[in-house]
Amino acid sequence: MTREVFNSSSLNLDQCLEQLYNNNLLGEELIKKLCFKLKELLITESNIVHLQTPITVVGDIHGQFYDLLEIFKIGGYPPDTNYLFLGDYVDRGYHSVETISLLIVLKLKYPNRVNLIRGNHESRQITTNYGFYTECINKYGSNSMVWQYFTDLFDYLILSCIIDNSIFCIHGGLSPNIQTINSILVIDRFKEIPHDGPMADLVWSDPDLDLLNFQISSRGAGYQFGINIVNKFLSINGFDKILRAHQLCNEGFQVFWNGKVTTVWSAPNYCYRCGNKASIMEVFNSFNDDDSYLFNVFDASPESDKEFRRLNNSIFNTNNNSGFIDDDANNDLDNGGSLNGDNSYYFSDELFFEELGNEGESKGRTLNRKARHIDYFL
Repeated sequence: MTREVFNSSSLNLDQCLEQLYNNNLLGEELIKKLCFKLKELLITESNIVHLQTPITVVGDIHGQFYDLLEIFKIGGYPPDTNYLFLGDYVDRGYHSVETISLLIVLKLKYPNRVNLIRGNHESRQITTNYGFYTECINKYGSNSMVWQYFTDLFDYLILSCIIDNSIFCIHGGLSPNIQTINSILVIDRFKEIPHDGPMADLVWSDPDLDLLNFQISSRGAGYQFGINIVNKFLSINGFDKILRAHQLCNEGFQVFWNGKVTTVWSAPNYCYRCGNKASIMEVFNSFNDDDSYLFNVFDASPESDKEFRRLNNSIFNTNNNSGFIDDDANNDLDNGGSLNGDNSYYFSDELFFEELGNEGESKGRTLNRKARHIDYFL
């Protein structure tokens, strides 16, 4: 079966797109049908999908819906632009439901123009703890099945892509259990991401300039890997470079080892407080020179900036009923912190301080818009 024969016109995808572009939620029954249809499509795709340039590569989005719309304004809307999304569509941001809903509809409408790789946050365990589950309950009710529809769909997302037979694309990184791409092809991906093993490594691992080989990751899952591992993998498989996401980059991207590995990060002002830039990587061809690609760097959209200001104002101008988790509660998003009853939600300050290097701790609840350089994020 080819993608071209897939027909989902009965779902009126144009109407869905119009509703989502206007930041309106889709109904639960419609989401159920969309997820089912996309599973029908994705089950026909290999663990590795081969793509051709030109193509625009997008890193982590993390529920920052308005910044996703900004990406389309900058890079062009599908189907005029081919897109490869490298995973982590949900959690952290306020609008994970709208973000993943829009990407699902775009994938259904333009299956050859939009490709979605699975990230480590496309998982039941992670989304339970980092916001997406809570958002689904807040927006659809405690009896809703929406989170289950989405997370069941995540099991069908592909693991990697290869552009022009020379650029290997993954969410996280390499694995000691994967020497060749044939090892990826035989993975049973239609399941929850395991705690360890090759599938977990693909979505959790990171490059490390100080290493030569593999080292257990400080994240608690996956590995950190060095230049020897990269050279061996590229040589065995005949690739020129690796494109991946998974790590916050203050300038929107980071190039390792003269371009052999590149990180693309597409969530500006991450968590509405990190002050980082974001980028999309426009790959024009695979000639592997400076004219073959462009990093289109951008800041947070005006709408996301408004949400930052709303968060900032809420911290200083609301009383104890603001919805923020009290210091002594010691809870995170899995227990449902929300703001002013408007279905928005935030991490407790304790989690922010822990993951952002205790920055701002001495200032109590003060938000610091500009965080220090952060290498590792869940």
